[in-house]
Amino acid sequence: MIIRGSSALRLVLLMAAATAAGAQSAKETPAHESPPYLGFDRNDYPGDAALPSLRKTFHYTGYWLNNPPGETVNSWTGKRAILRENGFGFLVLFTGRTDAEIRSAKERAGELGLQDGKAAVVAAVREGFASNVLIFLDQEEGGRLLPEQAAYLFAWADAVRSRGARPGVYCSGIEVPDGSGSISTARDLVEKESTYASAGKTAEQRISLWIADDQCPPAPGCTTAAPRLESGVSVNLRRSVVVWQYALSPRRPQFSASCPQNQAHDGNCYAPGLAANARVFVDLDTANSPDPSESSD
Repeated sequence: MIIRGSSALRLVLLMAAATAAGAQSAKETPAHESPPYLGFDRNDYPGDAALPSLRKTFHYTGYWLNNPPGETVNSWTGKRAILRENGFGFLVLFTGRTDAEIRSAKERAGELGLQDGKAAVVAAVREGFASNVLIFLDQEEGGRLLPEQAAYLFAWADAVRSRGARPGVYCSGIEVPDGSGSISTARDLVEKESTYASAGKTAEQRISLWIADDQCPPAPGCTTAAPRLESGVSVNLRRSVVVWQYALSPRRPQFSASCPQNQAHDGNCYAPGLAANARVFVDLDTANSPDPSESSD
């Protein structure tokens, strides 16, 4: 995934397999049965044949409900059953609107958010997910939310709740300059949430966050030895963050210069056990659940 905007965030991640050119490899760590749990995400479905090898390392995968950012098709459609058969949990994603799209739409921001929130739940049900699935809105633009972005996002969340599902947001956890201080999209969202929350919302109904932060530290770089979720999340966000995306493909030197040099020569992380090629580079995620979107915890 890519986070664009003033804070320009391209977030992707994970393990490097050796290439014929001699690329370095990420250390392979077998899937284990206690937290932290390792997952991967990518815009393109990796292919049915790759699933058994991927499952040796990963517990869960990102799963797009609509076209990923910048794409004209969604190759994940119809793949939930075979992924589940191979033992994968999920990070369910719905591509949100850019600020330019929100501004240019005939509908007001809130109306557009309600429309897209309902569409996200319809798509999740169509793909066979549980009625209370946690769906992450992909917020690609980093930094402080503009008023229309916030209105869209919180209306989207209300629409998801109204259909019985749970709202989440994928966004940047990296602090960027903002006037006299700094702000991350994640922190800004949490601070704004009480303002936009409808009357009667409880703490248990807060929006869950999947943050992207490949800065080193706290990120460890392209490694399948998943870091603990808490090690990459500031104290004021720990009640909201359920997933941390800690490595990206390709590597972003402006954030990850201090990371170990353990990605391939092309800057990508490759899944262990598969040939290094454009089909299997991944982003890396850590969570305290092996199935973040369908677990009720």
